[in-house]
This record gives sequence, C-alpha cells and structure tokens, in this order.
Amino acid sequence: MSAFTLAEVQERTYKKRDAWWTVFLVDPLAGRLVVWTANHTSITPNQLTFGAGVLGLASALCFTQGSWPWLVAGALLFHLSFVLDCMDGKIARLKGTGSVFGAWVDFVFDRIRFFVCMMALLLGQWVHTGELVYLLMTPMLTFFDLLRYLNGPQVAKTRRAMRRQLAEAIAGLQSESLVEDAESTETEENNGAPRAETEPPTPVPTVPSRFTQFRAYQRVGEALLRHRVRPHLFSGIEFEMFVCVVAPLTAVVSLFTPWPSLIVPVAVFASAALLLFEAVLVVKLWLDTRSFEAEKRRLTATG
Repeated sequence: MSAFTLAEVQERTYKKRDAWWTVFLVDPLAGRLVVWTANHTSITPNQLTFGAGVLGLASALCFTQGSWPWLVAGALLFHLSFVLDCMDGKIARLKGTGSVFGAWVDFVFDRIRFFVCMMALLLGQWVHTGELVYLLMTPMLTFFDLLRYLNGPQVAKTRRAMRRQLAEAIAGLQSESLVEDAESTETEENNGAPRAETEPPTPVPTVPSRFTQFRAYQRVGEALLRHRVRPHLFSGIEFEMFVCVVAPLTAVVSLFTPWPSLIVPVAVFASAALLLFEAVLVVKLWLDTRSFEAEKRRLTATG
C-alpha cells in the first residue's frame, strides 16, 4: 500500500468549511501528524480519542495548581489534546476505520474534557486567589456551553423539517403532473395523435436564505470560504479554546503588570461572542422560516 501524502490527507479529511481556530491553529499540525501516524503506526481513532482524554486530564491537573507556569502548561496541554481529538476523525476518514460507537465516544470525551478543564481552571483560581468571581463564572460558562449544544442541533432539526416538507410538497405536485400527462397521452393515442415526450420532473427548488441576500454577508462568506473558514466565526470550538487556552495563557501578564491574569475578561468576552453568533443563527433561522412559509404557500396554490 502506498504511503499517504499530506495532499491526500487534506483532500480526504479536511472539511470544506471549519472553525477558524481549527483551520489556522490545528490543521497545519494535525494534518502532518496524521501523515506520520497513518504511515508508520497502527494507532486507531479510539486510541487517539483516549490520548486526547489523558492530555485533557493532565491539563485539568495543571489548572488546579493556580500559578502562571501551571496555567501556561495547562493551556498548551489542552490545545494538544484538541489536536489529537481532530486527528482521530481524520485517521478514521483516511483509513475508513471509523465507527458509530467511536463517534459517540469522541463526542462524550469532548464534553467531559472541556467541562473538567473549565471547572479545574475556575476552581483552581478561586483557591489560588480567593476571588469569588471565579465561582460566579462557573455556572455562567456551563450555561453557555450547554446553550450551544442545545441550540445547534435544534436549528439543524428545524432546517431538515423544512427541507422535508418542501420535498413532500414537490413530490405531490410531480405525482399530479405525471397522472395528468398519462391521461393526456392516453387520450392522444386513442385519437391517433403522435405520443408527446414526457418532460423530466421539475427539480426541487431551493429556498434562498434572506440573510444571505445581504451583499456584505455574501462577500465576507465568499472570502472566508476561500480559506475554508465558515462565517460562524465564534462557535463552540472558539469558545472552548478561549476559555481553556487563551484565558489561562493571559496569566503571563502577572510577570509585567500588577494583575494576576485576564481570565475573567477573556471568559466574559468568549461568552458574549458565543451568545452573539448563536443569536445570528436564530435570526438566520427565523428569516429562512419566512422564506419557507412563502414557498410552501406558493406550492400549495400551484397544486
């Protein structure tokens, strides 16, 4: 079997659109590690998932120590754990060794890793500094983490339902059209007229998103797509990385300023940015539902 190349890994395992953190800060390293791992080892995706969990646990232990060297070490370990977590999916797609249960394990480990590291960071800072604000941040960050995992699947479920209803409406119209064509053909044949060619079925129309009709949004989206970056610029991935990587790395400011760190401001920023982009998802969904309802009324009137 020929060796896998970086170009092959990029073509077969990279997503067409991904989070900017993954595109710029993870894939350049993960892709090269996947090439070496796939060509020189028999490591499985589940083993990589387990390794990511071990690094996540080590990151959490570092966060509990509270001082800046440990915070920096914890941030780097958390980022490396995310690199391994991205590698398991790439190896699975490259070698065709993925499984449904493996996908479940990967998702559950992701959630456990982030929650444990977030709690270790905030509780460790509370013990280290005695500042009550770190305890108050705990339920807030937990809420926002849950919000994105509740909102995202529900938005996707609603979109699937709209597409299904439109497909059913189109299928009904096409069935009626086929019946009418058959009756017309039978009448023409009985009258000795030449048989007319049956027209191909009408393709299912797409419902344009009103949100994407804004030219600025289109231009930004096209520019981001050229770099594989999705317009949803602050997703769950960026939220996790800002909380467990960027925030603890700011502990180095204690070497140059009287402040111990910028963990709280960074966490607040991450929460606000996540909330903003989740609100954008909701607005886009609302506009798309209006287009969907208008298209459904048009199809009903046509029928």
